[in-house]
Amino acid sequence: MADNPMLAFVRVGQDYPTKRAADERNEDFAEIARAYAVDKAEEQSSRCSQCGVPYCSTHCPLHNHIPDWLRLTAEGRLREAYELSNATSTMPEICGRICPQDRLCEGNCVIEFSGHGAVTIGSVEKFITDTAWEEGWVEPLAPLPDRGQSIGIIGAGPAGLTTAELLRVRGYEVHIYDRHDRAGGLLTYGIPGFKLEKHVVMRRVDRLRAGGIVFHEGFEVGRDASLDELRQRHDALLIATGVYKPRAIKAPGVGATGIVEALDFLTASNRKSFGDAVPAFDNGALNAAGKNVVVVGGGDTAMDCVRTAVRQGATSVKCLYRRDRANMPGSQREVKNAEEEGVEFVWLSAPESFLGTDHVDGVRVAKMRLGQADASGRRAPEPDPGNEYRVDADLVIKALGFDPEELPRLFGADELSVTRWGTVRIDHKTMQTSLDGVFAAGDIVRGASLVVWAVRDGRDAADRMHAYLKAKAKAKTTARERVAA
Repeated sequence: MADNPMLAFVRVGQDYPTKRAADERNEDFAEIARAYAVDKAEEQSSRCSQCGVPYCSTHCPLHNHIPDWLRLTAEGRLREAYELSNATSTMPEICGRICPQDRLCEGNCVIEFSGHGAVTIGSVEKFITDTAWEEGWVEPLAPLPDRGQSIGIIGAGPAGLTTAELLRVRGYEVHIYDRHDRAGGLLTYGIPGFKLEKHVVMRRVDRLRAGGIVFHEGFEVGRDASLDELRQRHDALLIATGVYKPRAIKAPGVGATGIVEALDFLTASNRKSFGDAVPAFDNGALNAAGKNVVVVGGGDTAMDCVRTAVRQGATSVKCLYRRDRANMPGSQREVKNAEEEGVEFVWLSAPESFLGTDHVDGVRVAKMRLGQADASGRRAPEPDPGNEYRVDADLVIKALGFDPEELPRLFGADELSVTRWGTVRIDHKTMQTSLDGVFAAGDIVRGASLVVWAVRDGRDAADRMHAYLKAKAKAKTTARERVAA
């Protein structure tokens, strides 16, 4: 191997892992891309220009050491590449699969700007850690000696799991409370298998469980214990529930049978992949088979819904979005994948009303046009009168995003302060809420966001909680010494 295997972008083209043909991948929920072979991963890593100021790292919420582990991969030093990747991320193979790299690291790759095509960072990241699992390089948790303090974490999504891992290895007793029967949050029940196969999530959860983290599944705070009771049980708490309240559509007929929430639809499908009994799927209520499906929304959840409907055997799948393609929030890669799989995108369109008596049978669609920019900086959609039309629909899936649930009321904790958006209010220096020793992280603080941001918040929360607990332990020791004196 040459002394410097890098800078190969001048002679080696961008080459993502081969995607399975659309007609093949529509038949199952397996991931759509084949894995890199070792030589291909090394080749694509060698395209990195080793920037002095790596914009890829700067635009990664975790500030992963991307150029460094790309160089190690190019040199065939895969175990070292894994260890460096793992140093900043608790789930690199998951982020490698589901991060919108086109908007983050790869979208800010310097050689992308020069017209050579970005380094395939996400695919290499996935390859590195999948190889580590296969080779046995992913080691069990190795906690430090017991500190005699316990942590309670509410929510087993990426933020909660990250904080749990990082505090457990520091010697804390860690308990995770989650309403679902499996840990992982939206990684488990929200994201379909064709983007993230479930064994990838479960092996992470199993590793945490084997490391001594205690999972309390099917546990609802406010029902099985109040927030105050958990505060009495633990030395510190973290609220990492995510946001699960679906945003509503205001239109006549929206309450008709056959109009369902995106998360209900996706959860039913993911439960079937685990082999669970799902009556609402089996009776057709949450099953797209043989139906004309209309999905309302333009984010990544909408993309998950349209692509799931295709795999369930829908007769047709249309996605209504009120802005145009250039202004949609979802990943353009996901749009392309969906189009390859047979989804029809109806841009500049919004539901005006839902049709049908006992069951929805259509959507009256209003054409939209883009007006002046709104607070988000995007041009605001407005009706284009006189261009309404009907779309047949046996199943309508609402995928307009999620808002926070009413946690103070659900938790029986009126003293827990929230913002006007319903997110939990924190001191951003300490990440503590209005309650002493109660911290919060992830989407319940920042609103619906990306998994990689949840991992980042969980990492930061672990640092803040560790500092708080050390100070608390020191204060107790000082108090005991004064009493003894």
